[in-house]
Amino acid sequence: MSEQNKQTVIKFIEAFSDGDVETVKTCLATDALTVAKGFGKLSGPRPYELIVATTGAFKNTIPTGLRPKFLTVMAEGDRVAVEFEGNATLANGRDYCNQYCMVFTLQDGLIKLVNEYYCTILADDRILPLLADVEKQRQKTDAG
Repeated sequence: MSEQNKQTVIKFIEAFSDGDVETVKTCLATDALTVAKGFGKLSGPRPYELIVATTGAFKNTIPTGLRPKFLTVMAEGDRVAVEFEGNATLANGRDYCNQYCMVFTLQDGLIKLVNEYYCTILADDRILPLLADVEKQRQKTDAG
């Protein structure tokens, strides 16, 4: 089971990185929760619906994808820990290179909980403004 869980987690990270909403959905339990640890504006819990919405927004904000370089993938039972580096170019042309450690809990082969550890200061500085732009565009589309 541990090897299958590793494959599900890697599939999720790659799909999330690429903004592939449909593949992300196949990896998640419907009550999945991610919790970005830290104190930045992008920190905090995200339920299933927000995980899916964020994945969709990444397609526009990070067109290159995060391009994850996996350093460590460890599994024991229903838990998988992954250490990776992202090396992306954002929609505005800025580099976004962050380091991640994510601890996944799976149930019945699907991701139930993710504890995410990354530099929230960098994410707030580089990604938050782009997500705000996506939201403004969405509101214009909805109003028009």
